[in-house]
Amino acid sequence: MASNPVFNRFEKELSEGRYAGFGQQGQGQPQQGMPSQPQFGQQGGPQGQPQWGQQPQQGAGMGAAWGAQDQLSNQQLEQMYNAGTATPQQTGRMTLDDVVMKTLGLFAIVLVFAGGAWYLSSQNESAGMGLWGVGLVGTLVLGLVIAFKKTISVPLIVLYAALEGLFVGAISQTFNDIPGYEGIVFQAVLATLCVFAGMFAGWKFGVIKVTARSRRIFGLMLIGYVLFALVNLVLQLVGVFDEPFGLGGSGPLGIGISIFAVGLASYSLAIDFDTIDQGVRAGLPEKYSWLMAHGLIVSVVWLYLEILRLLARLRD
Repeated sequence: MASNPVFNRFEKELSEGRYAGFGQQGQGQPQQGMPSQPQFGQQGGPQGQPQWGQQPQQGAGMGAAWGAQDQLSNQQLEQMYNAGTATPQQTGRMTLDDVVMKTLGLFAIVLVFAGGAWYLSSQNESAGMGLWGVGLVGTLVLGLVIAFKKTISVPLIVLYAALEGLFVGAISQTFNDIPGYEGIVFQAVLATLCVFAGMFAGWKFGVIKVTARSRRIFGLMLIGYVLFALVNLVLQLVGVFDEPFGLGGSGPLGIGISIFAVGLASYSLAIDFDTIDQGVRAGLPEKYSWLMAHGLIVSVVWLYLEILRLLARLRD
C-alpha cells in the first residue's frame, strides 16, 4: 500500500491542503447567504437597501435600513451556530466505521467464494486446479490494475475479492487433502487471527512503530520478495525444482524464507493500520475507504497463505 500510486497522489494533494477544512469561498466573494456590503459610488446594491450617494426609500430612515441588514445577519449567524459542527458523514469524509464496514463486506465476499471453491475442489480435483489458476492469474492482473488506476473502481475491488476467494478456497482444500496435512487449514486460520490481533495491539500501543523510513525499507523488501516468489514459481512450473516449495524446499532455508515472508506480511498489517488512521485524520473523501479496506484484506489473505506454507514446510 505504501507504493500505491493512489496513495502517492493522496499525499501530494494533502500537502497542498486540498482535503483540509470543508471548502473555501472564492477570494473576494461574499459567502453564500450573507448580504454584500455597499460600494462607494456603485449603483444597484442589495434590493431595498440604500447605497452611498442615494437617498433612502420614502418613509424609511438610513438607520432603519442598516438595522434590517444587521438583524438579518444576526439571524443567519444564530442559525449557523445552532446547526452545530458538520459530521464527517455530512461532509463526505472517510470515517473509521466506513473502513470497518467495507472491510467486513469484502471479507464476506472472500469467504463465500472460498467456500464455493473449497466445495468444488473437493468434488473434482481438475476443477479445483482450474479455480486455483483462475484465482492466481486474476488477482495478479487485477491487483496491478487497481494499484495503477488513477481512479478508485469499486466494481474492480469487489471482483478482486471474489477472485481472491476462489484462489484461497481452492489452494486451502488442496493442502488439506495432502496426507499428513490434516487440520493445517484450521491452524493457519487461527494463527492468522492471532497475528492480526497482536499486530493491531502492538501498533495501537506504540510497541510497533510505522515511520517514513520503515515504509521505504518495507517497500524495498517487498519488491525483492515478490520478484523472488515469481521466479521461484516459474522455476517450479518448468520443473527445475523437484521440491514442492521450490528453492529451499522444506529444509532450514525454506523454513527461513517462510518465516521472513510471514514477518513481511505481518508488518504490512501495521502499515495498513497506520495508513487508515492517517486517512481518517486527514479527512480523505469517503471513496478512499474502499481502497483502505481492499489493502487490509490483501494483507490478511497474504498473511494466511504465508502461514499455511510455513506450517506445511514444518510438517514436512
